[in-house]
Amino acid sequence: MRSTLTISLPETVRVQLDRVSKTEGVSRSDIVRESIRDYLFIRQFRGLRKTMVSKASRQGIHTDQDVFDRVS
Repeated sequence: MRSTLTISLPETVRVQLDRVSKTEGVSRSDIVRESIRDYLFIRQFRGLRKTMVSKASRQGIHTDQDVFDRVS
């Protein structure tokens, strides 16, 4: 199922969006859809990372080397 979302953009952003759309041969909607997916993924990743860093810290894991030592 699809929904329509109307947004307002500053003129400079719209001009950049149109330029990328033309250069890449994809629609503005495709670019915005992909951008939102990326944003949501990054938000989820940061949330999970924050949780895991807290748990790791309580177990004395603070650096990449600490992780490597535990895994090896």
